[in-house]
Amino acid sequence: MFEISGRSINLALSHRGRQALKQVGMEDTIVSKGIPMHSRMVHSLNGTQSPIPYGKKGQVILLLQSAETYPNTKLNFAHKLLDWSTETGAMTFVRAEGAKEEIQADLIVGCDGAFSAIRKQFLRQSRFNYSQTYIPHGYLELTMPPINGEFAMKPNYLHIWPRNTFMMIALPNLDKTFTCTLFMPFEEFEKVTTGDQVIKFFQKYFPDAIPLIGAEALKRDYFHLPAQAMVSVKCSPYHLGDKCVLMGDAAHAVVPFYGQGMNAGFEDCLVFNEIMDQLNEDFSAVLPEYTRVRVPDDHAIADLAMYNYVEMRAHVNSKWFLFRKYVDNFLHIIMPRTIIPLYTMVTFTRTRYHKAVKRWHWQDKVINQGLLFCAAVSVAGGSYLLVRYPPNMPNIPMEKLWPRLQALKSPF
Repeated sequence: MFEISGRSINLALSHRGRQALKQVGMEDTIVSKGIPMHSRMVHSLNGTQSPIPYGKKGQVILLLQSAETYPNTKLNFAHKLLDWSTETGAMTFVRAEGAKEEIQADLIVGCDGAFSAIRKQFLRQSRFNYSQTYIPHGYLELTMPPINGEFAMKPNYLHIWPRNTFMMIALPNLDKTFTCTLFMPFEEFEKVTTGDQVIKFFQKYFPDAIPLIGAEALKRDYFHLPAQAMVSVKCSPYHLGDKCVLMGDAAHAVVPFYGQGMNAGFEDCLVFNEIMDQLNEDFSAVLPEYTRVRVPDDHAIADLAMYNYVEMRAHVNSKWFLFRKYVDNFLHIIMPRTIIPLYTMVTFTRTRYHKAVKRWHWQDKVINQGLLFCAAVSVAGGSYLLVRYPPNMPNIPMEKLWPRLQALKSPF
């Protein structure tokens, strides 16, 4: 596995991924190579920092070393897939020196990324749904070095500089550096063309980061590589006959803003294994069932990843958002089975992604109407509770609101 400088985004390992690693005996090994992430740390323009609790981070290069220890596993690098047969499972590769090699497979598992060569064969079939969306924002990697051999900032945080239409994040590494990633519309990247413009841009939007990264390093690294694109891929079905199945980014590439890309890929393996156990390893039954179960969940996390970019770069600046976070967490403490924050469901449980979204929408409706009711009662009683409600909040008469709240029972 090779890392190309300037094109890496740190990986977040959470409950779903850990459960998959646990099944293959790798959880403790991988977790020991990561750094716990307890909270977001929001950096405002004036330099103040505010934590918003959660999370974890991990790294996965050890998985290849572990796979090699299995006697029935062979790793072949520098092999490019030229073609494969949907009927027989025959695969044709070309090696680095140009020689071709034929391999016969009982089952082909396509885990070859967002631009999957395996998936191209699916596109030739009828009734295969496929969409690919590039978001208008790119990303650029910067490095924050250690200071006197120690982390330049508190390490157990996802550091965020939210600036509404763009943002920068920083995640810690084991060598005491931080990987800083600037996410921004491509047209904004194109406006910054000189080293002096880089410094002016950072002085305006990220002034506290300049002394931590270093002005000269900042001017150098900003132009090391052009801003990289980010793509979201959805497709269905995930299987072709009983010879091939797609997993990971080949099935559902997502933008990196929920920290679930790797975890969803690992969970694909776990779900597939669970279905294999249920259906006695009959591929003709397992593959369509895997598609039926997994597609709605992967499409849901793709949408959530898009949503979370808006939350990270803009909503964390909102007093309403912060207030709702506190309300959600408080209600979760006193009603843990009824109210579960979306981030908790996605990151710390194996609640199916699409069910987490459904529950989130229901909870939002209940809590918003409950807050409206409390505000109305407070005003009627002579005291005033000032709350800023979202623009789509319905104006419900008091005599109709209470019966509605009583009727809203959890469907879960």
